[in-house]
Amino acid sequence: MQGKIIAFSAPSGAGKTTIVHRLMERIPELSFSISACTRDRRGRTEQNGKDYYFITVQEFQEKIRHDEFVEWEEVYEGSYYGTLKSEIERIWGGGKHAILDIDVKGGLSVKEFYKDRALCIFVKPPSLEVLEQRLKARATDSASSISARLYKANFELTFEDRFDAVIVNDDLDQATAQAEKLVRDFITAELAIV
Repeated sequence: MQGKIIAFSAPSGAGKTTIVHRLMERIPELSFSISACTRDRRGRTEQNGKDYYFITVQEFQEKIRHDEFVEWEEVYEGSYYGTLKSEIERIWGGGKHAILDIDVKGGLSVKEFYKDRALCIFVKPPSLEVLEQRLKARATDSASSISARLYKANFELTFEDRFDAVIVNDDLDQATAQAEKLVRDFITAELAIV
């Protein structure tokens, strides 16, 4: 089996993480790609190598210099996130397909890097108003943080046409079913020989 990559990207609060978790439960051929980051662990529950690969800024920058990332981004000064090529190889070496939950820029980078081996799906909210309601309902962000996320979401929505597929998450069960069909069709399709 030749390994493939499925990347889900979306504005914060659109529901991509929930969809990815549901797909992981339903499709045993998938393995979650663990991102590398430079931030500190949150509380005692996050584990290195399970939730993230927690590395220093210096280590991250060294990996950038050695071209070890599929995609990476400095989310804000000194805070890096990225997908290691070695992580994708680890998943493929285990006979699975990699599934990623990454930002919009990262999703586009994955497609550019892996071409036809990647299926990049954009999950969008039915509207910015619904997205705002969801972010407020989570009760995890301040008003200024929600405002910043909505501003960023408005920008990210302009990239949806660059993805292989777009799912409007108006109803989570329907969105998950649509995502499951897309993923199953993709992983069972033969890759074109170039």
